[in-house]
Amino acid sequence: MSPFSIFYYLVLSFIYILAIPYLIFKSRNSKYRQAIPAKFFLKDNIPFKENGIWFHSCSMGETKAIKPLIENYLENANISVITNTGFEEAKKISPNVRYLPFEIFLPFWVNKQKVLVVMEAELWYLLFLFAKKKGAKTLLINARISDKSYKSYKRFSFFYKRIFQNIDKVFAQSEVDKHRLEELGASNVEVIGNIKLAQLPKVNVKLEKPKQVLITAASTHENEERLILNAYKKEQGKLIIVPRHPERFNKVDFLIREFIKDKNISYQKYSVKDDFDSDIILVDKMGILNDIYAISDVVILGGAFEKIGGHNPIEPAFFNCKIISGKNIFNQKSLFDCMKNYYLIENDELGENLNNIKNLEKPILTKAGSIEPIIKEINKWL
Repeated sequence: MSPFSIFYYLVLSFIYILAIPYLIFKSRNSKYRQAIPAKFFLKDNIPFKENGIWFHSCSMGETKAIKPLIENYLENANISVITNTGFEEAKKISPNVRYLPFEIFLPFWVNKQKVLVVMEAELWYLLFLFAKKKGAKTLLINARISDKSYKSYKRFSFFYKRIFQNIDKVFAQSEVDKHRLEELGASNVEVIGNIKLAQLPKVNVKLEKPKQVLITAASTHENEERLILNAYKKEQGKLIIVPRHPERFNKVDFLIREFIKDKNISYQKYSVKDDFDSDIILVDKMGILNDIYAISDVVILGGAFEKIGGHNPIEPAFFNCKIISGKNIFNQKSLFDCMKNYYLIENDELGENLNNIKNLEKPILTKAGSIEPIIKEINKWL
């Protein structure tokens, strides 16, 4: 290890020791009961078998996007993730799934792989360093440097230059991204578009579309349902509300009941009556959002009216839904950049936009990526 690597490792070790009490405390939460012990204490987190093809992504969205690529190598595929949702999604693809350990464990945890394929912004210094030291060819795919994060990356360019020294090939989303990545020290950069558009959504169950305009409030968060209800009028059409997190179903149910109490508005929960006969329908069931997009006219995309970062607009765009969202799309800007005709509004403009549904334009998808160049590169090293 170089002097820089030793210094970096010691700093991380010091931070880790300080964080142990907090990590133990957080691991009591059912949400983190598996993830924290696995990532920070290596509980039930053994290394992958050698000579596989190692795919790493962060969360559910990235794991979904990389699925068509992994499916070409299922017999030898190893998958590591960061989040709980990413772990559950990866388990649907392959049994060989691990939480990526905290970096101080990687020198001992990483073993020889044929290729390491890392999705987007998972730029872990020791991950690339030790994967390369132990013989893997290293690829960074779907790479992008957003406008918002560009200054931050530049500020720490000395650090990213060291990371890119251990990355053999980078597949970038655009020419702008290629230029920015090269400024940070990346070499052998190829532009192939956004591979999240390589796998477009599918309908699982064909639902019957009501005659009225169908407005779907999708992946909503705290405070967003209230905002949407206050902007909604019965004459605009039917309103479907799909909260992002199932643990909030009861809370949103109560909120809707309070909203309609003195109004001539009908309401139902989808789990009680699986149709769309009422004016407002709460979808308290998981896994049917794409089916609902397929019959929707307008989608109010949640997660951006509050400072959440937004949610994936590609799915409703694919089904030709007119898209309205908030300004806080900082986690999804790269996907919005792959579209034309969408509406990012201030919170107090929602009612005005719903009154103007007929004049809103439908989105058009652009910049579709391809996984074929990545497959070709991986196959070189098998």
